Amino acid sequence: MRAVVISEYGVLPEIREVAEPAVADGSVVLKVEATGLCRSDWHGWMGHDSDIVLPHVPGHELAGTIAAVGAGVSGWAVGDRVTTPFICACGACEQCLEGNQQVCPNQLQPGFNYWGSFAEYVAVPYAAVNLVRLPDDMDFATAAGLGCRFATSFRAVHQVGQVVAGERVAVFGCGGVGLSAVMIATALGAEVIAIDTNPEALHLAREYGAAHTIHASADTVAQIHDLGGAHVTIDALGSNDVVQQALQALRPRGRHVQIGLLPQGVQLDVGRLIGQELTWLGSHGMPAHAYPEMLALVATGNLNPQHLITRTIPLEQTPAALAALTNGTPAGVTIITP
Repeated sequence: MRAVVISEYGVLPEIREVAEPAVADGSVVLKVEATGLCRSDWHGWMGHDSDIVLPHVPGHELAGTIAAVGAGVSGWAVGDRVTTPFICACGACEQCLEGNQQVCPNQLQPGFNYWGSFAEYVAVPYAAVNLVRLPDDMDFATAAGLGCRFATSFRAVHQVGQVVAGERVAVFGCGGVGLSAVMIATALGAEVIAIDTNPEALHLAREYGAAHTIHASADTVAQIHDLGGAHVTIDALGSNDVVQQALQALRPRGRHVQIGLLPQGVQLDVGRLIGQELTWLGSHGMPAHAYPEMLALVATGNLNPQHLITRTIPLEQTPAALAALTNGTPAGVTIITP
């Protein structure tokens, strides 16, 4: 099969012919119909993830059709249209048995722990707990974006942040995760403030429901407080500076949800956390069993993840698109069709 192969961190990947993944017991192999280009893939390419072993194939948000079914997998057949969370949980540990597959200590992640979906085929381990059947009327490009950015934002906004109608939500960073959060919080009835340095991203945020947009600057916190302060802040980027601004922008007893990765760590103003009774919440993906609520809202038109897609590219353009993320994340979501 053809795949995007990283041989050296930070060096442009190549399209190569490599062996197709074997189907193991309890797993399936998918023919990749669509896969998303995410900033997490860039972090992996730059060497920020210790799980990656070179040579490596990135890609972790995907949708496709089942090409092979391993022994012990029931209820799934070749040709089924599916997606999967980027966290493939084991299904047997204490956290999984409690329904918390997104923090499974035995999790495997395509594109990080093993070769991912920037290829014509990809394996999905622990298929029984990680496959999500797609509605017949959902196209693969839309479904690919659900596995990481949109599902991650849905859980962060709705299930972890517990945003409700009438609250003011400030979303820092309007890439794929941030724009998803804007759309989801708006659908829940929140008054959304979108913050970014990219005018095009802010334009999309307004299209997806943001009531206010702020060009990020030293005055960002003051501008948010001029609007009444935020009940909930979301760091969809991953930045120490953003974390500090997000905490300062909160109203008393406000909630901060951290989605963006912080590879360099972060320092918190614990005194402010205590004195204002603020809550710091981490959110990491969403398990397969939680998808039905999100899919139902997509089916009714309350959520429209397909609108987030701004570019579709073939596999051949993927290495250059991945490298271009060094200069910033383009507005919207890029989908790759292998």
